Amino acid sequence: MLQAIGLTSTPRRDRPPAVDDLTFEARPGSVTALLGATGSGKTTALRMMLELEPGRGITYFRGRPLHRIAHPAREVGVLLGDVPGHPARTCRGQLRMLCAAAGVPASRADDMLGIVGLTGLQDQRLGTLSLGMERRLGLAAALLGDPHTLLLDEPAAGLSPRENNWLFSLMRAHAAHGGTVLYTTDDPKEAARTADHVVTIDEGRLVADQDAAAFARTRLRPRVAVRTPHAARLAALVSREARAAQRSVEVVTEDGNRLCVYGSDCAEIGETAFRHGVLLHQLADEVGDTGPAPDPAVTPTPGPDPASRPGAEAPRPLSPPLVPRPVRSPLRPLRYELCRLLGVPTTHMIVAAVLVASAVLAAFLARSGGTPLPAVLASWPGFLPLPPAALGAGLLGALSFGDEYRHPVLSCGRGAVPRRLGLLLAKLAVTAVTAVLLALLVAAADLGALRLLYGNDAIPVPGNWAALCIGWAGLSVGCAWAGLLAAGVFRATAAGVAAVLAVPVVIAPLVQKALAGPSVRSIAGLPARLRELAWMQWPYEIDRWLLAAARGLAQPVGTALVLSVTALTCAYLFTGLRRRARW
Repeated sequence: MLQAIGLTSTPRRDRPPAVDDLTFEARPGSVTALLGATGSGKTTALRMMLELEPGRGITYFRGRPLHRIAHPAREVGVLLGDVPGHPARTCRGQLRMLCAAAGVPASRADDMLGIVGLTGLQDQRLGTLSLGMERRLGLAAALLGDPHTLLLDEPAAGLSPRENNWLFSLMRAHAAHGGTVLYTTDDPKEAARTADHVVTIDEGRLVADQDAAAFARTRLRPRVAVRTPHAARLAALVSREARAAQRSVEVVTEDGNRLCVYGSDCAEIGETAFRHGVLLHQLADEVGDTGPAPDPAVTPTPGPDPASRPGAEAPRPLSPPLVPRPVRSPLRPLRYELCRLLGVPTTHMIVAAVLVASAVLAAFLARSGGTPLPAVLASWPGFLPLPPAALGAGLLGALSFGDEYRHPVLSCGRGAVPRRLGLLLAKLAVTAVTAVLLALLVAAADLGALRLLYGNDAIPVPGNWAALCIGWAGLSVGCAWAGLLAAGVFRATAAGVAAVLAVPVVIAPLVQKALAGPSVRSIAGLPARLRELAWMQWPYEIDRWLLAAARGLAQPVGTALVLSVTALTCAYLFTGLRRRARW
């Protein structure tokens, strides 16, 4: 069961709250419609139930608030507006990525595509889907974790009658299996036709809470609302005169002294009351989903403030404060990041462009003969701040966090990305492996292209290939991490790319200037000293690799990368702690 208690949104400026003390419940095994006109607070109410909006109140999902549920996707399925995701990602890739976020098997994606009728469109891009197909995909995403409760914000808006019938049949089937379904709508006829229970709100306040039969009987037909202390007498008089005149008039008694008269008008009711001396307190026409007016007899009148009495305590709030919670982290962050990286063609296009550009540059550099062989194999001419492989690795790293903000999937409706150590480590690991693979592919492609063009004897393998490989891989990984962390701190891909370019253009010259002059110390014995400090002994062959790595870090670009990555890591952790993210 879903129970919303005292939901009250935080007012903005001098405007009243969009949701004001809203309390209702949605029962399991039934479909509940939250009905209201545009701007009545329906969407805000849903967002407050999901702890996406600040305010007061609490919502229980089977007795637990959302932040107390270990796996929310397995308890609550949500569809708020359009399906979030990269427009170039396929339907199947989108659901597989969400499966990793929810911690469910990847095979669940194919099952959901079959349930919503998208099996034939599993390779269709999100940006090419029609409104009906996109709504089906959104429902598939909401059902991935097999949730008990479904929260849907105007799911039928803009759909054809055929799509509407399919949508509500799916909602009805979920409720028939014991689930709870709550959806919003502004169409009272649709609510009466498709829901078991209708909750009507206006300006954020509860107007009526009825079952569908009572709603259809009392709120969809024109009627005359009458309030009188002699309700039973007036009801009998109106019914008797209607029978005498052979007119079809229905009188329904509500709340003791209130009558709803169907099939008549205010003039006839007023004349009947006047002829028989019946006192009237209210006489008004009501049409559509207009709610009953508040009873003046029971409306509380303002009195003295209890807090103004001597010794009196200030009144306590009726509902607890509602604070937006930190965004949940993917339950399978490594699988999620792999799906994100490989699920869009941008990654493959960047890798292809880097390989082609590197091969062309290497061919021209080798032709002149004035460039050292390591620079030729890295395709690093003097006029470029970084080789294409390092730039490509930095761009892939920047897209890792940049796409999370541009096309949010984990944080739909929040504009934030989870500041979780697990997600950060997964992104660092995947970008590092991607950068190393890209560097090796570029070196192998350049060597193969040069030997094809100029022969095997013209391009020998360098003797210090181990040290060159370490430096080459370190440069690529450092650029990838700099782009990743900068995009995570500044929430933009462009910031990540700018951080990568700043390393050789701005930071490296400053480091070179600071390190200018002769050195009076040497690190030649560093591997031996490290072996003495370590508890375990490693092979002596590793000493050469450690010395090569230390010499690479001692270079201006290496030192600049280390400083940049360290500063960006500290900035990322600082912003995460400042936002009170739960690690």
